[in-house]
Amino acid sequence: MHGGSDVYRFGPFELDSAHRRLLRGREPVALPDRHADVLLLLASNAGHVVTKEALFASVWRDVAVTDNTIERAIWNLRKTLGTQADGAPYIETQVRLGYRFVATVERGKPRQSNVALDALLAPYRAFVEGRAALETLDRHAVIRARQAFEEALRAAPDNPAAHIGMANACALAFESTRTDAAPDLTSLQRADRHAREGCRLDPSSGEAWSTLAFVLNRSGNGSEAIAAARNALTLEPDVWQHSLRLASVSWGDQRLRAAQRVLTLCPKLALAHWFAATVFVARQAFDAAIKHLRDGCAAQDAQRHGAKRFHAVGLHLLHGLVLGARGAVDDALEQFARELAAMDEDHLYARECGATTWYARGALLLRRGRQDDAEAAFHEALTRMPSHALAAIGLAAISQASHAQPIRSGANTRLRPGSGGQAVDGAMAHAAILALAGKHHDAARLCGDALAKAEPGPAGWLLPVDPLLHVTAHHEAWAQTLATLRQGAA
Repeated sequence: MHGGSDVYRFGPFELDSAHRRLLRGREPVALPDRHADVLLLLASNAGHVVTKEALFASVWRDVAVTDNTIERAIWNLRKTLGTQADGAPYIETQVRLGYRFVATVERGKPRQSNVALDALLAPYRAFVEGRAALETLDRHAVIRARQAFEEALRAAPDNPAAHIGMANACALAFESTRTDAAPDLTSLQRADRHAREGCRLDPSSGEAWSTLAFVLNRSGNGSEAIAAARNALTLEPDVWQHSLRLASVSWGDQRLRAAQRVLTLCPKLALAHWFAATVFVARQAFDAAIKHLRDGCAAQDAQRHGAKRFHAVGLHLLHGLVLGARGAVDDALEQFARELAAMDEDHLYARECGATTWYARGALLLRRGRQDDAEAAFHEALTRMPSHALAAIGLAAISQASHAQPIRSGANTRLRPGSGGQAVDGAMAHAAILALAGKHHDAARLCGDALAKAEPGPAGWLLPVDPLLHVTAHHEAWAQTLATLRQGAA
């Protein structure tokens, strides 16, 4: 594609072919790898037309992409480069032919000082690039980040930033599998080792303690996770990302305060609205939840037009669940449709969110008596996530109803409730079977017993809005269980 170690200088820019790195003066400019490859191909052929076919063959090779993919890459490059000193663009479109790099390009070798500097900066650069990739919450970016941190650790095994980055990458790799029948526990264990090493190497790093908090929470160590997150904030009180981590690992008033702190320091962050709304849902304070969800939905929708950092999914889903619990089924279905229409399939939580949205749609359609549509929705949920127990229960209810048989406890659930939140999730699934059979008092008692045994935290927070349980339609049966949940979210 281009010379192995050449650099291309044009305007204020220098493009390093060996590292696919673009500098504006001395400042690095972030570019996705394939976009950097496009720029290298254009700059190395400056003054000549590069056809779309050549771009496909050289940059994307065997990957099936459309013309729109190239057009987006060119648009991003034009936005990144701006215009030349005389106002002319760097890249011209040659209609029906391709693209031409029109700036004057000087081809040369890297400065010797740059070569030495690269060796010194390699671990830091890998950390910066890896961290930026992680903040997208894109599952492909997580894989690339993990590779970047592997490289950083090879170059500097005792670099605390590299251990912190690797811990985050491994934790997010686990996150993408957390709802699977066999989650990636090996990545979670590795995340724990690197997070602890980061804290050992640099105990004054708020990022290290914040990362450890996230890993501890995912490992089930709730109180230790909160302590680590609070330590991060003590060390670096004005870093809003630490408040976001505290919101993710805490519950009740502490989560609300942390979420509000995030919104003060970083207004309109959708994730912060989501964390706040979860507490209000558990408290059955639906008006407060809906206020956060409306703001959060607007922030989630705005993400498509802004920088891709800490993107959220699920705001429209949760809004729909609350509306459905209130009986506004048509409005709820509209929210589910909006969630699915805007779904970024590469998002870390897209599979989980998409499956739950289809499940919720199916449950509300079943409530409406639209069994065929509900069945299709449950099937879609299980296609995305075969382990979605509630979708399997909804599907079983339709199947057994068509044969005039009552749904039996345990049918199609394959549940083995564990401790804490897993036990409550299992109880909710079995309670759904009882609720579909009209045994609402038994369903409520089952969930209440599980909540009473659970560790403090968010276990069962979705119970008030689960569409199969539909507890708001049977408040007398569920009153005591809901009071227990509300008290736990104080």
